[in-house]
Amino acid sequence: MTDRKARPAPPFAMVIFGAGGDLTKRLVVPALYNLERNGMLPEKFAIVGVDHNARSVADWSAGLRDFMDQMTQAKGSEFEDRRVDDSLWRRIAGSMSYIQGDFTRGETFARLADHLKARAKDTPYGGNVLFYLAAADRFFGEIVDRLGEANLLHDGDGWRRVIIEKPFGHDLASAKALNARIARVLKEDQTYRIDHFLGKETVQNIMALRFANGFFEPLWNRDRIDHVQITVAESIGIAKRGKFYEATGALRDMVPNHLFQLLAMTAMEPPVSFNANAIRGKKTDVFCAMHPVRPGDAVRGQYGEGLVGGEKVKGYREEQFVAPDSTVETFVAMRLHIDNWRWAGVPFYLRTGKRMPKRSTEIAIRFKNAPYALFRDTPVDMMHADWMILQIQPDEGIRLRFNAKRPGQTVALDGVAMDFRYADWFKQAPSVGYETLIYDCLIGDATLFQRADQVEAAWAVVQPVLDAWAAEKPRNFPNYAAGSAGPDEANALLARDGRSWRPV
Repeated sequence: MTDRKARPAPPFAMVIFGAGGDLTKRLVVPALYNLERNGMLPEKFAIVGVDHNARSVADWSAGLRDFMDQMTQAKGSEFEDRRVDDSLWRRIAGSMSYIQGDFTRGETFARLADHLKARAKDTPYGGNVLFYLAAADRFFGEIVDRLGEANLLHDGDGWRRVIIEKPFGHDLASAKALNARIARVLKEDQTYRIDHFLGKETVQNIMALRFANGFFEPLWNRDRIDHVQITVAESIGIAKRGKFYEATGALRDMVPNHLFQLLAMTAMEPPVSFNANAIRGKKTDVFCAMHPVRPGDAVRGQYGEGLVGGEKVKGYREEQFVAPDSTVETFVAMRLHIDNWRWAGVPFYLRTGKRMPKRSTEIAIRFKNAPYALFRDTPVDMMHADWMILQIQPDEGIRLRFNAKRPGQTVALDGVAMDFRYADWFKQAPSVGYETLIYDCLIGDATLFQRADQVEAAWAVVQPVLDAWAAEKPRNFPNYAAGSAGPDEANALLARDGRSWRPV
């Protein structure tokens, strides 16, 4: 979020742990390719894959190329009809090398140290090394420990940084333990806890919307806003991620990271600058001001069979690698309160779920109604609600809904909308959402990454719900049909406040 002039990153070596995994294939390598296409990679760089499975670098790069070819030809994909450029791919593939080894054994890291020294001779990268932990989260602490033992994290002539994927811990205690373990080896300014939601242009634009426009900020408070709804709805199920989801669930997977990041961008106070610590400090203040969620203010659900897009789909318990009597939630809704001067008394409602009617991520700000007195002797029966909707995905944009007089001889109001769509104003290159985040890490900008205290403050908010749900298993699962907007209890959560969810 600092200087955004198009300049290539400095020379670097990037070590990807979990090189053969789904994350590397779907997101990390395509993001590197897009950075190369946009001229944001340096002339000299090296990519080193580290994985448990034995394979040659030729097999690895060929598998990645095959995937990217499939991605660009997939119908409905944002990359459709945009073929992989052979010359650009040769640059990426030519930078690749591969090491097979156990992430828990010191000998793997000794070989990695020797390999990086050898690569420095043919690809001078100035001592700058980015370690990307795209492996299972159980290896995070182990990999960092082994990197430290092999003296691979010492900043010498260049920099050493580590990107750590989510989930960062499974509850407050484990997040604190992981932070403490990492801090014994890494400095905080070397640690980049990544959340891919923050790589989306529309999410980053929330701050520009609020702080670069003088007419929004005076309305952004408890005097003018009735409540806020944040929705991350997915029409897909869990695909082949049953083992991961059985151990994680929707709350851990989505709430203290993705949804809370959207909430923090919406609710934070203006920072004094776009300095990374200034922005991250304001986000942390939001989490510290939030009341821990009471179990009665949270709803969980699990999808059963139903219709999505006109096609019949199976329920969660019938998915691959899922227990037939699973009590893992695939839907979460909750009400939160931020106890500070700006937001006191304004509820924030969050929901996320699998197998909902469509894919949609939005932040909806509901403004308070205007006084009715002016319309007392007119045919106006009611006013439509005033909304600002920030659409994160798909069809990124901003919509304002407000009241206007319907043409005619009587005073009759109707709800109208003003729409701004990014695609109409800006030419957007295909993106997987990781390009900005990887580039920021390469140039040392931590603005869009989570700090240790921010992670712990977020877990503290949801810990009471985790404890309550662990102590008492649900007895009514599955409690919403695939293709619906979630369980009835989610509607009741808002109904008791006299409010209702926006349609998905």
